[in-house]
Amino acid sequence: MSQWFSRMACVVAACVVSLGAAAEVLTAKVTGGQVEGVAANGIVAYKGIPFAAPPVGALRWKNPQAVAPWSGVKKASAYAPSCMQDAAMLQFMQAPPGLSEDCLYVNVWTPAKAAGDRLPVMVWIYGGGFAAGTTSAAVYDGTRLAEKGVVLVSIAYRVGAFGFLAHPELTREGGKTSGNYGVEDMVAGLAWVRDNIAAFGGEPRNVTIFGESAGGIAVSMLAASPRAKGLFAKAISESGGSFAPSRTGAEGGQLVPTLATAEALGQQFFGKLGAANLAAARALPADAIQQAQGPGLGGGFWPVDDGDVLPGDQYVLYTAGRFNDTPVLIGTNSDEGALFIRGGVTSAAFEQQIRAGYGEHAAEILAANPHATDAEAVQAARNIFRDSAFAWPTWAWATLQSQKGKGAAYVYYFDHRGPQSPNGASHADEIPFVFRNLGGPGATPRPADTAMSELVATYWVNFAKTGDPNGAGLPAWPKFTEQNQQVMFLDAASSARPVPNVAQLRALDAYYAWRRGQAKNH
Repeated sequence: MSQWFSRMACVVAACVVSLGAAAEVLTAKVTGGQVEGVAANGIVAYKGIPFAAPPVGALRWKNPQAVAPWSGVKKASAYAPSCMQDAAMLQFMQAPPGLSEDCLYVNVWTPAKAAGDRLPVMVWIYGGGFAAGTTSAAVYDGTRLAEKGVVLVSIAYRVGAFGFLAHPELTREGGKTSGNYGVEDMVAGLAWVRDNIAAFGGEPRNVTIFGESAGGIAVSMLAASPRAKGLFAKAISESGGSFAPSRTGAEGGQLVPTLATAEALGQQFFGKLGAANLAAARALPADAIQQAQGPGLGGGFWPVDDGDVLPGDQYVLYTAGRFNDTPVLIGTNSDEGALFIRGGVTSAAFEQQIRAGYGEHAAEILAANPHATDAEAVQAARNIFRDSAFAWPTWAWATLQSQKGKGAAYVYYFDHRGPQSPNGASHADEIPFVFRNLGGPGATPRPADTAMSELVATYWVNFAKTGDPNGAGLPAWPKFTEQNQQVMFLDAASSARPVPNVAQLRALDAYYAWRRGQAKNH
């Protein structure tokens, strides 16, 4: 009898395992063919699904084209190569080696038990200064965030010269625009999500785009791009935003070049390549282009104000009500500039830099950023980097969204501190907390870290589900309004408080208003 019970127990266990395995979305039919994922601990991961044709050969510097169909079932078990960039950046991001122009792939992590589950969808757009970035960085693994009840997708896009090179020949070829191939990749990836995510148990009408740094800037660009209209329902930007006027020279705090400015850079780059024309540049190997761009985040390539994909100064567009109106959750970190300004700044050098870049508003900006000693100047340089690159665009975005949009704006200030960041949270410090990927080999997170990660991830997922981060047991997070500018401080006593660094932000606001006036008069 005991043997019979043992055999029955085995049968029951086998049935439970079988039922558990069946209650997962292990295969999916997508644009191009069938794909098969890998199941582990209730999450099915699909890696390396193509969403566009490889942008190689004649397709280099062209908008993403339709994916080529395949036969049979494609095993989606490994990340595709990262887009071309400095290989050292992959090591820095703890991503597997492997670079290629053939890099337009998505990854999906789904907790769905059936294709009809219609779970909220979160689509990650990586950062890296638009010169680097990858979906395969360890910290971007979507397993732990998907466990909270969302289908997570990450999209690859071309970076550097491959993604953002403009040139008069390319503009003529494209009809009226060039230089935004990386942004077009994001749009194509979002169209793929719209068309295919239901097969993974996701709800295509409930898509939240989220990204950090260049990825957060890209989120704001998609929020203003007619190309992305209707492709997402909510937006999260971590240390991002693009609300400064377009750049024509070396204006302080302005990053998006006009098409003419970007085309001039492209002509210089062709000269560096020794390419007489577009055909010659397309014939060069990818490594030659990458080498000419240079190491790290060099090269100077950035999305372009082309009047089409990016139709102009986003501040002006929002003021006119010309944007994709959705709820937004946006914010910055307390010591963003620490990653970029490591020291070596003197008081005199800081003052000279501000006077050179900020014109007649330099004195006001200098007054808002004490720099009498060299130690103060280092912190001032960090702060002006934080505020011009991240905090002012976020503040401007939240203000404009609350003024002009129907979707609510929620703003955060991440100031979680630890042994590695005693003076405040540096750039990108929040990412492992969002993805619930704390620690690393041999590293055990502190209880305070784990608690912060659960708080942040819960806020993010609540927002993805409903457009409101609030929920039971969480500190109340009020909407940001022009009259009540409250932000959620994420720190040792997380709560809503007034906007920090407001004197510096107001000084920059006056500067950017002056720059917009100058641009309008030219």
